Amino acid sequence: MSRSEPRRRSTGRTTLSDVARLAEVSPITASRALRGERGVAAELVERVKLAATQLGYVPDPAARALASQRSAVVPVLVPLLSNALFVDVLEAVHRTLFPLGYQALIGVTHYDPQEEEQLLRTYLAHRPAGLLVTGFDRTETARQLIAGSGVPCVHLMELTTAPGVHSVGFSQQQAAFTMTAHLLDRGYQRIAFVAAQLDPRTLQRAEGYRRCLREAGRYDARLELLSPAPSSIRLGAELLDELLRTRPEVDAVFFCNDDLAQGGLLAAQRLQVAVPGRLAIAGFNDLAGSDQMVPPLTTVRTPRTAIGEASAHMLLALMRGEPVAQPSVDLGFELMVRESS
Repeated sequence: MSRSEPRRRSTGRTTLSDVARLAEVSPITASRALRGERGVAAELVERVKLAATQLGYVPDPAARALASQRSAVVPVLVPLLSNALFVDVLEAVHRTLFPLGYQALIGVTHYDPQEEEQLLRTYLAHRPAGLLVTGFDRTETARQLIAGSGVPCVHLMELTTAPGVHSVGFSQQQAAFTMTAHLLDRGYQRIAFVAAQLDPRTLQRAEGYRRCLREAGRYDARLELLSPAPSSIRLGAELLDELLRTRPEVDAVFFCNDDLAQGGLLAAQRLQVAVPGRLAIAGFNDLAGSDQMVPPLTTVRTPRTAIGEASAHMLLALMRGEPVAQPSVDLGFELMVRESS
């Protein structure tokens, strides 16, 4: 065997040492170059990457975790994958972390704090590089698991000013307040709030709706229609049917999310209810297709892609031990006024 020919383990797997030898750098430099760490000269990075490509080198995550006592995996806990909202967040997280050598590991909690706690126990046992979790609704045990793990953590979709806690999101309550105020400004007097799933963020939107109407002296608890069933277009149609049957005086409906609102618009067409002539309809999140509904849906555009990117960047800083100047980042929201209101 020549001096330049790589020596492999008995498994036949090319090692980091093989890459370092071919690139004529130390294994530590090769490792830092492949992880994208700062402080490695661009010329060395190119040499190491070229050597890795030539040798077909694939990093061994188990060896990396053993050497650093921490893996390159970042668990991301979201409630559902059937909700396009969280798919957008995950895509943005992946695009940010993957080029730097980190792998997002998706955990689905199904809005169940006990299931989330079980996922945390499993993932934290493997010493992940960092952790991204949705919101703040979790068991006390789960909070203690996160706090005691020493693993950097960023919370998504909601905000807090609690010391030592990092979050990226927007005010769900203020967004709902703004939508309700828009409907009041348009002259609607009997504004209903229709919601499903009833997860913490939905309930925060309900509070924003109530606060706005109470301040205006227009709140009527009888105009709320809340269902614990999973949110869907079908359910939105069913709930609009029920609402018009039991509260015929309603002149506007604020659905807690767009899939319900889209179902409501379709039901209004079937029932020959003029929108917005007889009934205004509004949603939340500005999901795909909302601007193509007939009429186009008024909704709240939420910054889920920006939340994914900003939370991943904040987590990267925490994983590197860098200071985070702003631990709570409010990315705001945008009221999308269209023809349905």
